[in-house]
Amino acid sequence: MILQIIEDALFSAIAAIGFASLSNPPRRACLASGLIAAVGHSVRFVLMKFTALDLHIVVATAIASLIIGVLAVVVSSRTKVPAEACLYPSLLPMFPGIYAYRTFGALVMCLYKGNEGAFNHYFYLFASNGFTCFFILLAMVAGATIPLFAMKRISFQVTRRGHTPVL
Repeated sequence: MILQIIEDALFSAIAAIGFASLSNPPRRACLASGLIAAVGHSVRFVLMKFTALDLHIVVATAIASLIIGVLAVVVSSRTKVPAEACLYPSLLPMFPGIYAYRTFGALVMCLYKGNEGAFNHYFYLFASNGFTCFFILLAMVAGATIPLFAMKRISFQVTRRGHTPVL
């Protein structure tokens, strides 16, 4: 169990650092993104797999995104980079790529299947995966932006000269 959590954290940190490095931020922002992604993705992994709650991926993503948002605001005040520089790369490893892939795969199969039974089956897969993908994205956006606005004093003034944010 511990090994799976560490593995999940490591791979999400690598992905976040890779995404962060695309925009050429300071090195401290890349490292912060990796750390935040490791924590957030591991929280989602634990909430889905190892708790008695056995949370759905949408709920677990919302909670993990909220944690990522709070960590991004707090870490941004320490690293002197905008919270968004740490936030967005940290969220990208949680992107629901498999659900998006399955959604469009089922849509293509809907178009190619002639009989009603097969069409209904693939349309069900299209709708199920599409709704799951949409609500995961919605949970990511809501969970990540709530801390930015709730902690406005810290998040929007972190890069101003001569300002020391209050934690």
